[in-house]
Amino acid sequence: MNGKRCVGTVAVAAAAVIAVTGPAGAEPAATTYDTSTSVGVHNAYEKDKYPYFADALDSGAALVELDVWANGLGRSWRVSHSNPLGNNNNCEGAANASELRTKDRDQNFGACLADMKAWHDAHPGHRPILVKIEMKDGFNAKGGRGPAEFDALVREKLGDAVYGPGDLTAGHATPDEAVRANGWPARSALSGKFLIELIPGTLEENNPLDKLWTDVEYASHLKDLAAQGRLAQSTAFPAVHGAAAGDPRDRYADPALRPWFVVFDGDAATYLNGSIDTAWYDTRHYLLIMTDAHKVSPEIDGTHPTEAEALARVNQLAAAHASFATADWYPLPSVLKTVVPRGA
Repeated sequence: MNGKRCVGTVAVAAAAVIAVTGPAGAEPAATTYDTSTSVGVHNAYEKDKYPYFADALDSGAALVELDVWANGLGRSWRVSHSNPLGNNNNCEGAANASELRTKDRDQNFGACLADMKAWHDAHPGHRPILVKIEMKDGFNAKGGRGPAEFDALVREKLGDAVYGPGDLTAGHATPDEAVRANGWPARSALSGKFLIELIPGTLEENNPLDKLWTDVEYASHLKDLAAQGRLAQSTAFPAVHGAAAGDPRDRYADPALRPWFVVFDGDAATYLNGSIDTAWYDTRHYLLIMTDAHKVSPEIDGTHPTEAEALARVNQLAAAHASFATADWYPLPSVLKTVVPRGA
């Protein structure tokens, strides 16, 4: 069973919110990161959603998404939806909080990270924020934009504001062993932290010449760092991308890579179609990101549902063991701030 329940019941349960956290609000002390369900914004770097990336961070969303390009003929790490050669985004590269919303936008990934640090410094103890990064065309190690360079850039810009695999795995061999033994920290313990999720990009997944996708490349990087005693340098959690029955990590030919995945990301409607046991993720303390939350039957508006509709959908996905429900609900900050019990 995947924990589905009827929308009418969920509408009543929408009031059973355990916490509504503001942009820098306190976290519910008794709630761990894996036992809560919160809300994210798809492609939060787009200027028609938020004039500046700082506005996305201010929104209260628990997950914000960036699209990053590393290959092609472009230089640096570019952030845009469809332009592989340049930047089209709301990041400005603020050096400190006083520069937020004052500089030219359309900057690179390093500038988005700089905005995150400037905002972080101005909001000590802010809610934990998962930054979902779609590597649109994958890493480019030969061009100096591989996993090691990614980690170096993130650490340079964010320092210890990042909670990474090394933090989770401390005292254990792999992230899988860590979460199945202890789960994730309390949400309150992750206050003031960013977590980073990596997924393969649409171009990468549709490129028949690309034989090394982001998920495998970064998981291999984590395994190698651990063998070298340098896992603390890592910054991101690779996700298994795409809803699938059973253990989706079985797709990886190398069994040694599978324990490095504790984050799963896929289409909400597929997770709720009755073919997938979503409780499997919850009982093992894995994070489960359900995308396009509005497309679950009965569909609701992807941008402008009523607050009651959106809250009911969040509760419906929480009952189905989602860790995050994502959509383009940026006009509803009260919904974006919502945190409810997972699996209830």
